[in-house]
Amino acid sequence: MAHKLVIVESPAKARTIGGYLGKDYVVESSIGHIRDLPNNAADTPAKIKDKPWGRLAVDVEHDFTPYYVVPRDKKSHISKLKQLLKDADELFLATDEDREGEAIAWHLLDELKPKNIPVKRMVFHEITKQAILDAADNPRELAMDLVEAQETRRILDRLYGYEVSPVLWKKVMSGLSAGRVQSVATRLVVDRERERIKFRIASYWDLEGTFDAGAKHDARMFPARLYSLDAKRVASGSNFGPDGQLKPGADVVHLDRTRAEALVGALDDTSFEVRSVESKPYKRSPYAPFRTTTLQQEAGRKLGMTASVAMSVAQRLYENGFITYMRTDSTTLSAGAVEAARSQVRELYGSEYLPDSPRVYASKVKNAQEAHEAIRPAGESFRTPAQTGLRGDQFRLYELIWMRTVASQMRDATGQSVSVRLGGAASTGEDVVFSASGRVITFHGFLKAYVEGTDDGGAKDDAETRLPALEQGDAVSAASLSANGHETKPPARYTEATLIKELEEREIGRPSTYASIIGTILARGYVYKKGTALVPAWLAFSVIRLLEEHFPRHVSYEFTAEMEDVLDEIASGRKDRVSELGEFYYGSDDVVGLKRLVDELGDIDARELATFPVGGPDSGINLRVGRYGPYLEGPDDEGNPVGKRANVPDDLPPDELTLEKATELFANPAGEEIELGAHPETGLAVVAKNGRFGPYVTEALPEDAPKSAKPRTGSLFKSMSLDTVTLEDAVKLLSLPRVVGVDPEDPDGTEITAQNGRYGPYLKKGTDSRSLTTEDQLFTITLDEALKIYAQPKQRGRAAAAPPLKELGNDPVSGQPVVVKSGRFGEYVTDGEYNATLRKEDSVETITIERAAELLADRRERGPAKKAAKKGAAKKAPAKKTAAKKTAAKKTAAKKTTAKKTTKKAAAKKS
Repeated sequence: MAHKLVIVESPAKARTIGGYLGKDYVVESSIGHIRDLPNNAADTPAKIKDKPWGRLAVDVEHDFTPYYVVPRDKKSHISKLKQLLKDADELFLATDEDREGEAIAWHLLDELKPKNIPVKRMVFHEITKQAILDAADNPRELAMDLVEAQETRRILDRLYGYEVSPVLWKKVMSGLSAGRVQSVATRLVVDRERERIKFRIASYWDLEGTFDAGAKHDARMFPARLYSLDAKRVASGSNFGPDGQLKPGADVVHLDRTRAEALVGALDDTSFEVRSVESKPYKRSPYAPFRTTTLQQEAGRKLGMTASVAMSVAQRLYENGFITYMRTDSTTLSAGAVEAARSQVRELYGSEYLPDSPRVYASKVKNAQEAHEAIRPAGESFRTPAQTGLRGDQFRLYELIWMRTVASQMRDATGQSVSVRLGGAASTGEDVVFSASGRVITFHGFLKAYVEGTDDGGAKDDAETRLPALEQGDAVSAASLSANGHETKPPARYTEATLIKELEEREIGRPSTYASIIGTILARGYVYKKGTALVPAWLAFSVIRLLEEHFPRHVSYEFTAEMEDVLDEIASGRKDRVSELGEFYYGSDDVVGLKRLVDELGDIDARELATFPVGGPDSGINLRVGRYGPYLEGPDDEGNPVGKRANVPDDLPPDELTLEKATELFANPAGEEIELGAHPETGLAVVAKNGRFGPYVTEALPEDAPKSAKPRTGSLFKSMSLDTVTLEDAVKLLSLPRVVGVDPEDPDGTEITAQNGRYGPYLKKGTDSRSLTTEDQLFTITLDEALKIYAQPKQRGRAAAAPPLKELGNDPVSGQPVVVKSGRFGEYVTDGEYNATLRKEDSVETITIERAAELLADRRERGPAKKAAKKGAAKKAPAKKTAAKKTAAKKTAAKKTTAKKTTKKAAAKKS
């Protein structure tokens, strides 16, 4: 029976849309990208293998023509789509309306080659019944300029990665890879750590006081800080440079401890009066609705989600019809969405919170891509979070989007800001001025619905500080005064949220790619997380040094941002793809191309690239990036310049590797033991060591101990060091984990234990873990205190196990449910017994049970997992190769690739 064939990217989207279109339509998914440049030699077509450019799979000699292949695991699915097309009288390509979606649509058209039936491009920004029906009734033509821009991006990335990565293999370490945008993102993180390494602390003092306005005021007590001495401002942190010195031209008074404490004494009997009161209106306008980057940032700040998790959850909300498309640079809302938001403001908050006219937000993103709306609840009327029936992360993210959207159509928050100066004379003759500031919000406006988070821990927009109603000339007294010391802080490391913000401000890459960029630099080991902070590994320092010295243009922030402008120009038809690729690869009269840089590299001193002086060039101590990790080299007692070596702990950030720390590591290198004495209970020798993850204590087992016996160990507390740890300290550490007690209301009688882990102290009750605030609590916390902690809702972060990103179904071999999870090294699939990391071509959005089964089968063939299987899990024999082949034959999962087009503005061509 004839039908209209609609092709979308994902099975979830296909199911939802199929329910809206009815029986005259067949809706099928492409399962992501259906073809790409070959990823390895096995996939490379034989006809191009012997070509000089065969490794690139891009004919750099003839207009940079790419050669695409359909991955082996997609061929059966292409056959299925072709069979469905035979009975179709119309083809709708309904992939996402952005450059990548447009390219996927073109690849489908070029691969399926429909004959004698109309082909239409169907686009929509939300998956609601009305939006889908409207899209089916109003199709458009394929936008080939967008396809051209996406293909150019793919070829640029292939040329960069395949030409630069081999240089890293030879000169830094085998197995490394370079990426056009990822390398620049890594450089940002490395540059921030370089700033921290160079940073020098400055100390300064000031006075803080509590002042009494008198009994006639209800709120009579208020805080104030020293502002000036003899009409000169008192130095604050902003007056110091990164070198720890006052900035040139800073005309301020730099107080030290002695002078600050003396000033407190000189103000004992001082009477103060109000010298000035400045009051001005306070107004705060609503935040614009979410776009991709602002959603990722707020989800990180408020919900503790990584960028990849936030986008994965948003993808599911979009596919199931709860929100509009989540990859957008736009902050605009449709007329229907504005009316829906205003209607909810009126219903939920009252007409006094509704502005007279709708608010309109202009995009702040240069060359904002595509024609999407902002991210908002789907539909012409919004469902409140309670009406959605959502749970977990999907509920929390929808609630965030809903609140932000509704708040964007509310009135301004208004109030008053007040600044007060209090003056008096010290007994030593100085004229002293204190400053106090306050803010009162008289009408909260949009703040009733939503308050944006902050990255630096500063005051939020709804914070209020009330001051007494003071007037100039009023007398006030100092209830208390104290001298307080401060130290300047180095620039904060990037978090995922702040790195995304920096990338967007520098116009590097596309917002829709930021989550994958961060995921890539984490998975490659260039960057790791310490809490939420992104810390560069020493390996990244070597890689970035090589790129800066030999590929300075290609790793520069400005050039990478300019390439986005070039892609925008191609997308709008104003620039030619071949010309731009030619200049990038071959160069021009003014520019040295990538190929020439690679061909004429000359000698590169690999040892120099991997060597970093510690404590200055005269210290004689160097950090070396070796094959098995970073280590220290330094002179020994006999004057040998490289007579000593010591490993550097994996989790020691580069800015903490000072000369003092290096000396400590040499004094206690990994593997060498410090004998502390005999354990009073077991009689075994107790020793202290420096290990991969820092210093620890352990028992020395006797030589005749069984091989299965494992010594007790315990990491040193942060307040301890190898030089000062005692036998008594070690015995306490070895007593962990400590049994705190049993919850009397727990029918299973599960013990609550206090334990010290790599990420700090915590309580454990079965599989439920809760963080403790200090290491000392490990020995002091009582059962009642532990039960109070467990009575509180579980917090985000390490205290709560991360929920699965996606549920796929049961594995055909183990029979266990398979889920996708996010781990330290990226997303992976697991059946509870075996874990298999997603490959580069896979993604959370497109992974299917068939593809997951293949990955798990491959993992089983390589032997048992390092971790012991969970108790109660049924043992399974490793899958045979024949089983894996059957699984591979059945699979329909799409590998994560990037779509392209080869010749300019030609919809059909050979591949």
